[in-house]
Amino acid sequence: MRGLRVLAVATAVAGAALVFGTVHAAAMPLPSAPNCPIFPATNVWNKRVDSLPVAANSATMLHAIDFSAGLHPDFGSFAGYGIPVNVVGKKQITHRVRFQYASESDKGPYPIPAKPLIERGSDRHLLIVDRGNCKLYELFAARHTSTGWHAGSGAIWSLTSNHLRPNTWTSADAAGLPILPGLVRHSEVKAGVIDHALRFTAPATCSGHIYPARHDAGSGSCATLPPMGLRIRLKASFNVNSLPRPARVIAIALQRYGMILADNGSSGYISGFSNPLFNDSALHLLNRIKGQDLEVVDTSTLRNG
Repeated sequence: MRGLRVLAVATAVAGAALVFGTVHAAAMPLPSAPNCPIFPATNVWNKRVDSLPVAANSATMLHAIDFSAGLHPDFGSFAGYGIPVNVVGKKQITHRVRFQYASESDKGPYPIPAKPLIERGSDRHLLIVDRGNCKLYELFAARHTSTGWHAGSGAIWSLTSNHLRPNTWTSADAAGLPILPGLVRHSEVKAGVIDHALRFTAPATCSGHIYPARHDAGSGSCATLPPMGLRIRLKASFNVNSLPRPARVIAIALQRYGMILADNGSSGYISGFSNPLFNDSALHLLNRIKGQDLEVVDTSTLRNG
């Protein structure tokens, strides 16, 4: 146990140093699942994109999404916001789930705890990490009724693998991607480093998707509307020191790793799971980041592995 505590302290120190550009930290696992990576370091979620070129259609895509209101954290100190994560052990009882989109869902069973935390609102995402087997279970529109568990769709991921879903398959997210690796977590912000891309939403998307997305949920031409999987980063010229520390940590992640379009929703809403220790006033100053501060990344050469 003492060795684990030393490792945790070393990870936090390395993370804090990254904010000042001195150390490249390893991916930070969930505090309640310390032995499970959130996908390999070679996964596109965990790869930096600050050296990749700007996409030729950057201006068109940014105009279509409309970031005039600035970025918005869709999480904070209130438990009613954000997408919560449940962590269970190997012996967690599993359940059969009946799916609306069964042909594109992983059959399961799913290790759902007795009183799981579920995202509020219409999406009702239910995320579960099995820390004993390092597996991620995600459900969309999860509900428990007198006949058992039901969901719109569901996906199961190995947290130690770069395996993608079959092309054209959905997941618990519209883009066919896992949700967990794109969430902002308080433990990361506290440590001073977020070393992965973030998940965000846009109000309208096209009828197409680009890698690593596997599914689309929009209509219209991809010449004028963004595809699922689009990756946007904060320009290096943006002065992150103008932001308070919590927002600055997120802004640095946006410069280095960017954010991936994964669902239809409000413009520029960044996903995370809430924690009462978050400083909401500081987080909301992310709205200083507007469309002119962003650029679409050319990810045509970016792949897992």
